[in-house]
Amino acid sequence: MADNHGNTPAAWTAVAVGLAGFVVAGVALMIRPVSLPLFWFGLALLPLALVVLVVMNKLGLGDQAVDSH
Repeated sequence: MADNHGNTPAAWTAVAVGLAGFVVAGVALMIRPVSLPLFWFGLALLPLALVVLVVMNKLGLGDQAVDSH
């Protein structure tokens, strides 16, 4: 296991984007009337978090031990 335990800029950025997606989708469900476009926008941020993670890993901002396998 890596010494940083996932504490990399790539991991933190991906988590922040994913968390923002859940917050946006959750807020969209709580407002009256429910905003389905805002809900779907929030859900669209979730796969974007994965893309951000992969791209930042390729740029060298992730865990280098993962890339060596």
